[in-house]
Amino acid sequence: MPFTGIPLAALDFYEALEADNTKVFWTAQKAVYEDSVRAPMVALATQLEPEFGPGKLFRPYRDVRFSADKTPYKTSQGAWFDESGCYVQVSAAGLFLGAGRWRAEPADVARLRAAIDADHTGTQLERIVAGLAASGVQVSGEKLTRVPAGYPKDHPRAELLKHKTMTAHED
Repeated sequence: MPFTGIPLAALDFYEALEADNTKVFWTAQKAVYEDSVRAPMVALATQLEPEFGPGKLFRPYRDVRFSADKTPYKTSQGAWFDESGCYVQVSAAGLFLGAGRWRAEPADVARLRAAIDADHTGTQLERIVAGLAASGVQVSGEKLTRVPAGYPKDHPRAELLKHKTMTAHED
């Protein structure tokens, strides 16, 4: 099935699920989930695969074993494209897009920091991050509270050096 968009019924489904997150509701509305949420997200992941790599759709069920919140269903459907670090999600709030590295190995962090430290690539990244922020895109990720060892505290890109991972998303 080709991707033709996310229907408004998907947003309505999640709005209703937020109000009634029960097995009774889920069972009664599962066909709406399959047709208006899951099928379009599968079609989107399939269409994006050549450019972003294979997409993984997250399951709709929450793991409530160790959570104080015992609501059984997630109130969004997300897809993660691991090769490219892209993420797309639909919920009652609408569409959420994100990109970046979510988990990073120590070698990845070292490469990121080396690129930030280097004048050419570091200043380019600094401009990109500033441009994203100016256009309303949030840049976040796992960060240290201090500049990492081996870099001066007054480094011109000290805030960027604190990043272990970096993600960008727009609500």
